[in-house]
Amino acid sequence: MMNDKLTSEQKRANRFDQWLNPKGVEFKDAQAKKGYQDRVGRFIKAIKLEKPDRVPVILPAGSFPLYYAGMTLKDAMHDNERLCQAYRKFMNEFESDTLSSPMMVPSGKASEIVNTLTVKWPGHGLPDNTSMMQFVEGEYMKADEYDFFLEDLTDFILRRYLPRSLGALAPFANFSPTPFVLGMANRFLGPAVMPQVQAAYRAIIDYGVETAKWMGPLMQFNREATAAGYPSFFGGQSHAPFDILADTLRGTKGIILDMYRQPEKLLKAIKKVTPMNIECGLDGINMSGTPIVFFALHKGDDTFMSNAQYEKFYWPTFREVILGLIEDGATPLLFAEGRYDNRLEIIKDLPPGKVVWHFDRTDMFRAKKILGDNACIAGNVPASLLCTGTPKEVKEYCRKLIEVCGEGGGFILTGGASIDKGDPDSLRAMTEAVMEYGVY
Repeated sequence: MMNDKLTSEQKRANRFDQWLNPKGVEFKDAQAKKGYQDRVGRFIKAIKLEKPDRVPVILPAGSFPLYYAGMTLKDAMHDNERLCQAYRKFMNEFESDTLSSPMMVPSGKASEIVNTLTVKWPGHGLPDNTSMMQFVEGEYMKADEYDFFLEDLTDFILRRYLPRSLGALAPFANFSPTPFVLGMANRFLGPAVMPQVQAAYRAIIDYGVETAKWMGPLMQFNREATAAGYPSFFGGQSHAPFDILADTLRGTKGIILDMYRQPEKLLKAIKKVTPMNIECGLDGINMSGTPIVFFALHKGDDTFMSNAQYEKFYWPTFREVILGLIEDGATPLLFAEGRYDNRLEIIKDLPPGKVVWHFDRTDMFRAKKILGDNACIAGNVPASLLCTGTPKEVKEYCRKLIEVCGEGGGFILTGGASIDKGDPDSLRAMTEAVMEYGVY
């Protein structure tokens, strides 16, 4: 947390300065340092609705570097050295204003150790040749557990959420209520006499050992990329409070039923996790030094709920999280998955020049018209176009985005979503487009 005596603008200026002049980074040479500061400066001006030297570009690489290097996602999840080599090859051969990081690829072995139940991946619930991981939606909180959730969130997480999400921690479901340890701390250790609980604790330790081993080369890659002049556009991550309940706990069917059957309890639960999402976002950027807090917004799109429902269940607490982060100098990066055409007038209710709205399928020209004097917008070259279109078609799509959405500043060219396979020249066409059409 930054000095509370500073204004939000002072905190923001400090965070931007830390991003622009990162501590402990030994740049490869003066040119790399200049390249880094030019790229960060470009982003800062776009975020502040000012004109940079040109439109910034973020290539929506996703897991593309793996397949470009002749790997599969399954290969990558079991070989961190080859994984980093793939992203190093991509960094050396494609020009972008930010680094594409292998951090998005987890260790398959670590996930197997704890028996992750909320995700499927190649070779574990999905075919070996699958190019993406898949979230397993379910009722990780039952409809009749709202009172438990509201009364003691920590106990709910320990004895309900974790056992249902990580198979190795299933024995935690049989623990006594956490508050019972008060007055007799050793009571918390009592279950450790049971072999199944010992196995759960061993799984936690083994997971930690494997993850530490896995992350070493990945962190080294990020240091190398920064030293070469490529900044991260990801500092921390948080969630819209509604999505915590809808994605993580109740699932699509469950949350829809709750909106009609027990709306007051749902609203109380959303409110309960709101402060946590502010703190979570700040924790990430305080550790990373990058002031961008990423949000993947899953249940807020036009097709999931009406505007009236959005304004009742989704926007108020989400806006509270956004404002809480802004107050501490952070910059929320709001990835509006799906379409937000019906939400644009609602989401304009934020301080100007303080957030980035990354749009997936939203009408970008309409978004520029409504939000252009309020927020930096980013997007939305379709993944389908990048995967099946020609480089010429991609460049032309980018040209139109740049000419309309880039007018006056406040625009970042990127994809509507990331890709895995596709024509490498189509990605290069995005960079060519900003160099040719995006100079102010």
